[in-house]
Amino acid sequence: MTAPSWIDPFAEADTPPPRSLGAFLRWALRGSFGVIGIAGATSAFAGVLEVLAAMTLGLVVDAALNGTAESVFAENLWLLIGVTLFFLLLRPLVLMASAWLQSIVLQPNLLSLVLSRLHRFTLGQDVTFFDNDFAGRIAQKEMQTARAITDVVVEVVHTVLFALASVVGSILLLGTVDARIALGLLLWIAGYLLMIRYFMPRIRLRSKARASARAMVTGQVVDTVTNIKTVKLFAHADHEDQAALGAMARFRDRQLDFGQVSVQFRFWLMALAGVLPVLLVGGALWYWSRGLVSAGDIAATGAVSLRLAQMTGWVSFTLMGLYANVGEVEDGMRTLTPPHGLTDVANATQLKVTDGRIAFRDVDFAYGRDIGGVEHIRLEIAPGEKLGIVGASGAGKSTLVALLLRLYDAEKGEVCIDGQDIAGVTQESLRRQIGMVTQETAMFNRSARDNIAYGRPDATEEDIIAAAERAEAHDFILDLEDHEHRTGYDAHLGERGVKLSGGQRQRIALARAILKDAPILVLDEATSALDSEVEAAIQSALERVMEGKTVLAIAHRLSTIARMDRIVVLDKGRIVEEGSHEVLLDKGGLYARYWERQSGGFLNLVEAAE
Repeated sequence: MTAPSWIDPFAEADTPPPRSLGAFLRWALRGSFGVIGIAGATSAFAGVLEVLAAMTLGLVVDAALNGTAESVFAENLWLLIGVTLFFLLLRPLVLMASAWLQSIVLQPNLLSLVLSRLHRFTLGQDVTFFDNDFAGRIAQKEMQTARAITDVVVEVVHTVLFALASVVGSILLLGTVDARIALGLLLWIAGYLLMIRYFMPRIRLRSKARASARAMVTGQVVDTVTNIKTVKLFAHADHEDQAALGAMARFRDRQLDFGQVSVQFRFWLMALAGVLPVLLVGGALWYWSRGLVSAGDIAATGAVSLRLAQMTGWVSFTLMGLYANVGEVEDGMRTLTPPHGLTDVANATQLKVTDGRIAFRDVDFAYGRDIGGVEHIRLEIAPGEKLGIVGASGAGKSTLVALLLRLYDAEKGEVCIDGQDIAGVTQESLRRQIGMVTQETAMFNRSARDNIAYGRPDATEEDIIAAAERAEAHDFILDLEDHEHRTGYDAHLGERGVKLSGGQRQRIALARAILKDAPILVLDEATSALDSEVEAAIQSALERVMEGKTVLAIAHRLSTIARMDRIVVLDKGRIVEEGSHEVLLDKGGLYARYWERQSGGFLNLVEAAE
């Protein structure tokens, strides 16, 4: 049986992640417990074999001492054959099976299982979740938590169960030698557990603090690198360096805190480990001197004590790593498991768009403490109508679009498409029916082909090229070449499309929307980064794209929406005017003043003094 069929590495979780440690671990690992149990049993059996190895050594020593040099092989042939098969066949096979289960079946599949579940849940968070954090920090938390959980499971299987079986077996073995020697081992184990109980919680807490500080370093560095052009344009390399150094200094302090408790732990660990062989071998020698145990018993006791002393360090460092990983899991939980702020209602339906009629019915929304947003929005958009939205910055234009896309839930009223309240449909089905081109165009560091095909992943090459041609993007795409000498549609665009001009990015974004071909189209400053010549070149293509669609177009450049069927003017979150371009000019109101202040087609956002 191949490893992937033992655990489905990408199985979905059927519930949100709990926020308590034990329940969270069960959520993350659900579907893998059977395989973990098999691996644990195999590891425990391997631990028992370590004790049997010491026991066989004692049997061989006693056989040698009880016989003569000439007869030892003849008299103990089957014992020697059994011992040989034990060491050359049984023990290597069991250890190999245990290693295979841990390294091939568990580790790679568990990491993928946990990471995929965390990532899916994180993708479901609303935009506010991502606005409030560093992108690099979130990514770091996902990887940190998945790796830490995987390491906890593997080390429990590989070390803890192995050692536990070895210890139990050792107690039983020493009990057959002399109960008082077994009692000595039990007393030593009690001291060992007290030391673990003292140090491990401290290690756990300091590991959690170290993980949090490490993630902040990653977040700070990624934030700087992501905005490197702004850093250079404002000549703030020193400022960013100081910010990074501050995060690094805090991380260093947390590392030192962790290192201090780690050093103390190792000292007491080594001191305690040294007690074990002295206690057990010394006791065995004492009882041998009184004829109570055999020489083979001394050999077995010595082998067990040395093995346990060596294992003590191994197990203790593993436990230190386990508690450190548990601290990292708890730190990751704090960031990644807040409930989704915006969810589909129970039994949400799929949005069905038949006409593309949009209605805002007395909608209110504020971003917090009544700052910004919209209020008392009553707006009907007919199927196929082209609606322009105008207003100064902060008037509520983008908020209106965000509510239509359900990036936020309206606090009052409802937004409907073809009579369906969008709060009652799935977010995925809603956004599949809306194409969008924004001023801040979103590009992935992938090929030009992949970025366009994001509008419809199953599109053919011919469809992708046709969309690029309609968006006036095909010619410049053919001239692209990235640092790995990939050209044309295979060329990668860099993070956020930094290798393209603003106009090129918007044309690729427009090609993506053309390919999506959704019945509702939102243009949020869709041509703001285009020069007049390019804008004129794609205007006819844009008009063809809008045919048969319900369109909402936001623009500061009023010339781009003057030909809309209707224009609404927003001011301080309210609709203050609406009508066609000509009607609004005749009114002589806010729109007319905007139009008069145009210079080269751009809107002057600064209101003239009354």
